[in-house]
Amino acid sequence: MTNTRKHQYFYIMRILVALCLITCLPINGLGQQLHAYKNLASEGYHFWFYSPEPPPPTLVPLLPDDIELRKRMELEQLFHAKPVEWKHWKEREEAKRIEKLKPLVIFLHGASLCGNNLKQVLNYGTLDAMDRGLEIDAYVLAPQNPGGAWDPDKLMKLAEWASRTHPGIDTTRIYVLGMSLGGYGALDLPAAYPDRIAASMSICGGATSKTISNLNQVPLWILHGTADVAVPVNCSDRVVAAMRRDSIPQRLIYSRLKGYNHSQPCRLFYMYETYDWLFSHRTTDTDRPLNKEIYIGPRNIPEAYRRMGRKGQLKPSGNREVYGHSHLEAIEFALLQDSIARADSIAQVRKLTYKTTPTLIK
Repeated sequence: MTNTRKHQYFYIMRILVALCLITCLPINGLGQQLHAYKNLASEGYHFWFYSPEPPPPTLVPLLPDDIELRKRMELEQLFHAKPVEWKHWKEREEAKRIEKLKPLVIFLHGASLCGNNLKQVLNYGTLDAMDRGLEIDAYVLAPQNPGGAWDPDKLMKLAEWASRTHPGIDTTRIYVLGMSLGGYGALDLPAAYPDRIAASMSICGGATSKTISNLNQVPLWILHGTADVAVPVNCSDRVVAAMRRDSIPQRLIYSRLKGYNHSQPCRLFYMYETYDWLFSHRTTDTDRPLNKEIYIGPRNIPEAYRRMGRKGQLKPSGNREVYGHSHLEAIEFALLQDSIARADSIAQVRKLTYKTTPTLIK
């Protein structure tokens, strides 16, 4: 065998070994439970949607009707001496269904992620936190804003789509949280639909709604850094002042984070306390009380990235598919890998320049 052939042989063997290793690697992260939808509805946003269960085979799954339940009831009667009343059967089935319901989290990104490239929405936030190991037993809706303010009506249409196509969603536990531009949306949405949003968390944002007084009906947590120069803290101050003009807020926690800049509060997306606080509220709670027992502040915010193992670097979590209403568009994994490599490079430069823990790349 000549030297040239030997080189070709070893080269081919290396490629085959590499392919075997790649195919044998486990797919980490959110996997096939995360999908993106484009052009799903007119005047709507493109969005990522995560389901804690495997996705339904169709966008509108068929639900068991009364005929199917009656057949099951008749079968059960064959094995019981006492007949099962139809009313009690339906009540029991409904109780089982309610026990399995899970909340819906709506994550709204900031202005830096606006556009038409859905993979940007995965750079930080709730889905990124879950991809890194934060266990959140909930459905997650993460739309992308092409530009401009978040539209509450469009967001609610997406929430209605999610509830309609995924019957496992508890419609009394729909939550919204966002940062910067998303922080504005996290206030404008509950201001427009105070009876639909169970609780909201606004980070480094403000509000453009003309019905700010409606926020007094919703359990709300506003957090803003006093050293924020991108969105000054007085943007949140004005919202709180407007709420107080209507009445003394009984369902508001306002945290002015002393010395925090615009990016540091992003750690809130990576904290269990954030979601524990949100999930403790329901729209059906009597008088909708505010949970004040969970602490989020300077004592635990700085530790969020360390607990998640975050070091300023993004990592892949497997290929993700994009579903369109009239077409399919695949996000090529190579593009995602390329963006990750650039983010890693930026993180290393920041680390060498400031010799501190890198801030979140946005």
